[in-house]
Amino acid sequence: MNKVSRRSFIKTAAATAAFTASTPILPKGWYDLIRADSPGYFEKEFGITDQLCQKVLSEALSKGGDFADLFFEHTISNWILLEDGKVNRAYSDVALGIGIRTVMGDQVGYGFTQELTKGSMLKAASTAATIAHNEAKEISGEFVALQTKNFYPLQKLLTSVPLESKLPLVQNVNDKAFSLSPHVVKVNASFHDQQKRIMVVTSEGVKAEDLQPRNYLNASVVMEKKGKRERAGWNLGGRKDFSFYSGSVVNEVAREAVERAEVLFDAVQPPAGEIPVVLGPGVTGVLLHEAIGHGMEADFNRKKTSTYCTMMGQKVAEPTVTILDDGTVPHLAGSINFDDEGTPGQKTVLVDQGILASYMHDRISARHYKLKPTGNGRRQSYQHYVQPRMRNTYMLEGPSSPEEVIQKAGNGMYVKDVSNGQVKIGEGDFAFYVSQGRLIENGKLTAPIKDINIMGNGPKMLRSITMVGSDFEMAKGGGGACGKGGQAVPVGFGQPTCLVKSLTVGGVSAK
Repeated sequence: MNKVSRRSFIKTAAATAAFTASTPILPKGWYDLIRADSPGYFEKEFGITDQLCQKVLSEALSKGGDFADLFFEHTISNWILLEDGKVNRAYSDVALGIGIRTVMGDQVGYGFTQELTKGSMLKAASTAATIAHNEAKEISGEFVALQTKNFYPLQKLLTSVPLESKLPLVQNVNDKAFSLSPHVVKVNASFHDQQKRIMVVTSEGVKAEDLQPRNYLNASVVMEKKGKRERAGWNLGGRKDFSFYSGSVVNEVAREAVERAEVLFDAVQPPAGEIPVVLGPGVTGVLLHEAIGHGMEADFNRKKTSTYCTMMGQKVAEPTVTILDDGTVPHLAGSINFDDEGTPGQKTVLVDQGILASYMHDRISARHYKLKPTGNGRRQSYQHYVQPRMRNTYMLEGPSSPEEVIQKAGNGMYVKDVSNGQVKIGEGDFAFYVSQGRLIENGKLTAPIKDINIMGNGPKMLRSITMVGSDFEMAKGGGGACGKGGQAVPVGFGQPTCLVKSLTVGGVSAK
């Protein structure tokens, strides 16, 4: 591949992105321009040598500091959207730049630039250096390449898959959804793929490069029956190779979206009040993520704003409850070969048989607690600083069958899926909209439910899990992202069926 200047690169990328808004065909030269499949990518394409990195890091530590790091990013994102039976939008986005961080204690100086030139990077490094006011600090003389496992190998680069190969995915989802029910009146389908190349270089001599794919196929349907309209959607994806998107995946996305909308025509509202709630397997793990997981991120505990800040080593749940945060599950959206500080991907046990065992640490919090980082230092892009963030957060399976869990609930509610959640991270108070679920009457699933919210407190909910099922699942979607501090990063979550002794349900009338 021939080298291109950044100015020429951005000019070509912008022209191509504008072109795709009005036509479904990308120029073939675009795919040659953005290949990223060989080691040393940033050096080969943008002239980022070890010597240049040493100079920039030296500038970042020119006024002292504990350590500094460089985060290079080159991301290519593509979207295809179908509405009313036609692909009416297709566009691309390119992100290219470097973020430079200087750390002193728990304080961070940060600078970033879109220009990968020596002058621009030194200016950004000088900005980051202003956090410190001491003598310059020496950096490591040589960089050692970080060797990691690859949890999302690609048979073929996503940037080498032409748009002509992606168009049938959204068209087939559309056609399949309409074929499943005469009540389908509208289908929106979309396919998103992203190829993110990063390189982390630290003042302590670590150099790590990664190629992170992310993609998903989505369907949203509107159905009409007897004057009533209902809508629902579904998506599948993660850090997948393009070969994942087979005919069976297309059919599953369409079928699940249609079935989720169809069941709502017969849905009722449950009684309001405090009732037993059974959380189904897989996607309801988002409650675990939001209501509990954030409280175990170390920065909230270091700042003493989390309920869990004084509970390390104490009982926070029953012995049947074990919760992990894991960056090593192949092909999941939250998996990472290494985090955005250059710490290798790993598995962290947060709650071990009911005992709080660990927080999720980046380098700053790990140093504060005198521990090793857990590989949870993440950022949205080169324009953002690192924070402790979740990866794939899940609860392990327990000893009970899902039927036993539902039977034990007696009269309550079964939650299949939730959305539109709100959480107070410090206290753990939450409210979620139940988009899919059923009543539980006399220990059996009965009528579907809709238009209700569940409310509670995360730590209290964790203590109130009295049964854990043996049907563990991870959510299969690839479109979810977690927000924190103005940043969004892809995550995964999952759990088995479990019984929460009591949650507040907003229904039609007091029970």
